[in-house]
Amino acid sequence: MNHTPPPIVSRYKGNPILTHEDIPYPVATVHNAGVTKHNGRYVMLFRSHRENGRSILGLADSADGFKFVAREKPFITPATDGAFAEYEAYGVEDARICAIDDGYLITYSAYSKHGVRIALARTHDFESLERIAMISQADMRNIVIFPEKIDGRYARLDRPHSEISPWSIWISYSEDLVHWGDSRVVMKPVTYHWDEMKIGPGATPIKTPRGWLHIYHGVFPTMDGSVYRLGVCLHDLQDPSKVLGVCDRWILQPEDPWEITGYVHNVVFTCGAVPEDDGTVKIYWGGADKVMCVGTANLAELVDLCLHDSRPAF
Repeated sequence: MNHTPPPIVSRYKGNPILTHEDIPYPVATVHNAGVTKHNGRYVMLFRSHRENGRSILGLADSADGFKFVAREKPFITPATDGAFAEYEAYGVEDARICAIDDGYLITYSAYSKHGVRIALARTHDFESLERIAMISQADMRNIVIFPEKIDGRYARLDRPHSEISPWSIWISYSEDLVHWGDSRVVMKPVTYHWDEMKIGPGATPIKTPRGWLHIYHGVFPTMDGSVYRLGVCLHDLQDPSKVLGVCDRWILQPEDPWEITGYVHNVVFTCGAVPEDDGTVKIYWGGADKVMCVGTANLAELVDLCLHDSRPAF
């Protein structure tokens, strides 16, 4: 008799759902996509390596969240003039989408000779784009913005890096989306644990009755290189700097061939998740930095894991 418990995240049998062969312009990869719903349709903002090795962001649309069709042209490419051009020269990567203020905020990594910073843009229709500001110094990646204000301020999770506190998750606040501060660390890697090497914000936090559910990535070093997995944690609704629980085990790890082998081996990496009315959530992840995949999970189960199968935040 098989006593193996069902997976926490059920992989879609049609994975991968988007590859470079589905894109109507030359790219080598499709991965690490932010996803949201707009006018009842799913919108995916995916990263692709051009054949020169630098990244751009493309758009794909779907009626059901599984079968996506890419648009004819990229949505965000490195700026060629103005204040953004110098800091996007090496590429734009790993977008997150936050529905707030009757529009959509997009955060993405901007690479240049100065390192990596986070850029903030806004769209209302996924047709036009307004670049707002660079909202971090170097070296910072993986900023996700909470989809509603906390005590009148915008809040975000971010991932600065220093040798003193390497690759930990912090929270910061802003009144105008441009100037951020009141920062504090909220979660750190745990030694000799599946996420002991580094952690970082993943998908835009999801509001649940018991807290803000955040799907993050954790990395473990092995003799054969690093392994990227996904985990979940829960933040207090009124004070998201307070972590109510961090699930002690991962919810997803590389298993399928396109997650084990690709541009970067042994990677599942999320930038987007969409909660559904039936209590499930669609989680989207890049497989081995080469293809896009999706799976479903039960939101209440993920929250329970944070509260009842928990490890310390740091």
